[in-house]
Amino acid sequence: AARGAVAALRQYRARRLSTRSAPPPPSPARACLSLFGITLLNPTTVIYFAALVLGTGTTASVRPLEQGVFVLAAFLASASWQVSLAGGGALLGRVLTGHRGRLVTALVSSAVMTVLAVRMMT
Repeated sequence: AARGAVAALRQYRARRLSTRSAPPPPSPARACLSLFGITLLNPTTVIYFAALVLGTGTTASVRPLEQGVFVLAAFLASASWQVSLAGGGALLGRVLTGHRGRLVTALVSSAVMTVLAVRMMT
């Protein structure tokens, strides 16, 4: 734990003095198009809801237009959920992979290891 904390502090100081910059993140439009493409390549949710709508035997007749609207709404809900997850993950990833984020993560993990080691000894 101590060795990990010392290594994290050294790496943080070395990066702070470094003049290298990280590559720029993708533009919002590119990220959105990438996620839309992922959604199109993994249409499991849409297929599931399409099978649900088409396979449901109801006494009231449901028009094909209404079925199509339901399937499209399920697709858009899935896509918006993926965009929310990716956006949150990107934000969290940016925070955790920055200089301070790496330092804090390493120090917290060292502290957890120390607490667990002390607890095992008692």
